[in-house]
Amino acid sequence: MPYEPPPDLAGLTLAEITALAEARKLPPLDQWSPGEMGESHMRIAADGRWFHEGGEITRPAMVRAFASLLMRDDAGRHWLVTPGQKLAIAVDDAAFIATDVRQDAGALAFRLNTDDLVIAGPDHPIRAAGDADAPAIYLGVRHGTEARLNRSTWAQLAEIALAGDGRSVTSRGATFSLMPA
Repeated sequence: MPYEPPPDLAGLTLAEITALAEARKLPPLDQWSPGEMGESHMRIAADGRWFHEGGEITRPAMVRAFASLLMRDDAGRHWLVTPGQKLAIAVDDAAFIATDVRQDAGALAFRLNTDDLVIAGPDHPIRAAGDADAPAIYLGVRHGTEARLNRSTWAQLAEIALAGDGRSVTSRGATFSLMPA
């Protein structure tokens, strides 16, 4: 079955975004207990590109498939998880890149570089890191992984914050500071 990416965020309501995000069938990583551990020889660069043994993975479908198997443990280490294996993967910064944001009905919906749709809120928090001169904003995705907002998405989020108190944004009842601690 051919892959059809979701429409642009600008043309979707919050209800449509929610339905699309919920319709995505993701593997139940938290239910698997693989017996074999090892190294994947893969790396996700800070710009969101995926590499295997030094060569870039250029097929978007492969990146989406691998991304659906990704988790981060409490120690901050990223893993590709299948029912039989748990393979370490190097991540330079964040596993995903947030490439767009839309505010609708009291929520902030993000599109990721993998075409995943994530609605910020208590289960998908926004976190500010870095410092005032070089801030970095992250969105919780799933299984401990995060997406770093790219420059244009960060600017969109800053405009949303400036329309309010200038320092924070609210989504699904949760307020998130955009000021690094």
